[in-house]
Amino acid sequence: MPGMAGSPPMDMIRILGAGPAGLSSAIALAKAGFDVEVYERRRDVGMRFRGDLQGLENWSDATDVIERLGEIGIRPTFEHRPYPRLSVSDGREVLSFACQKPAFYLVRRGNEPGSLDHALKEQALDAGAEIRFNESIPVEKADIVATGPDRRGVHAVAKGYTFSTSMDDLAYGLINTTASRNGYAYLLVMNGRGCLCTMLTRCFDEAGACLAEAEQAFSELVDLEVREPKPCGGVGRFVLPPHFQVQRRRYAGEAAGLQDPFWGFGILYAVRSGRLAAESIIKDFDYGHAAEEAFGDMLKAGVVNRYLWDRYGLENYAGIYRRLRGVKDPLPYLRSFYTFNTYQRLLYRKAGRHMEVRYGKVPVA
Repeated sequence: MPGMAGSPPMDMIRILGAGPAGLSSAIALAKAGFDVEVYERRRDVGMRFRGDLQGLENWSDATDVIERLGEIGIRPTFEHRPYPRLSVSDGREVLSFACQKPAFYLVRRGNEPGSLDHALKEQALDAGAEIRFNESIPVEKADIVATGPDRRGVHAVAKGYTFSTSMDDLAYGLINTTASRNGYAYLLVMNGRGCLCTMLTRCFDEAGACLAEAEQAFSELVDLEVREPKPCGGVGRFVLPPHFQVQRRRYAGEAAGLQDPFWGFGILYAVRSGRLAAESIIKDFDYGHAAEEAFGDMLKAGVVNRYLWDRYGLENYAGIYRRLRGVKDPLPYLRSFYTFNTYQRLLYRKAGRHMEVRYGKVPVA
């Protein structure tokens, strides 16, 4: 079997972490005929989640995200719901949009059938990969590290709950100073399940108060019906610059720092980087260089977006809000945030210095 350039052939590929990045790597490698072991320290996939609803964003690429997943070998056997309609509010005014294509697809996270994590597990097992739950290996023995966000450098916190409901499917975003702290809150409903969360990038100890304010705000915007609430949430970090390869180890997903610093979307980054890490083994090319080419500009644009948000806060949001008034389809405008345009290139050095001071650097294992 091929290995890295200048290294001996690999008899066994070892992947650390059974999230979307690790399982996407496992699927590709097992289908290519490699022996694959995935080590997951928890008892099953998706154990960080409790049926959380999350978005596969669909605006940063001209290709539909479900089609993109198919191109990299992921079958959409998980529950997913397209959302061409979405609403954004500042707590007073509501802007509603009907997009020409889905703004995103909602998916469910966790270990239950129908979730994204369960579907990826089944596809990895069907391809021939071995998943070793309740086990781990030292990082230096892994070929691909896909362990999710490093809690040594938490820069964003989401706090909320999932619930049962008879509400119609909907997607609502909320940005104001009481519902979050330099972040946003959201209410998502899909097929009788809901998720209400606030996402903060500072003042994490105020997450509970922000969640209560978000719940109150949403109850004034919609007929909120919550049954059997269960707490959910998570953390995120920003890494400057992202690290894709350390010696022979390839880093994928959030372990590499692949998370949008502006909105926090990361699933597509995880799946794409996991696949790319696998291909670098199958086809014997430099993963670090390939990942920089694939994700570099989008991540740099995200750094500038985060800098502008940190500096101008709701004033920046108000500008976006004003530009979206009267716009029928906001997706082309949202896509412009990820092109690393001339304006973003001019601000990038300043934004990078701000991010290092504001968020610091996380050491890489």
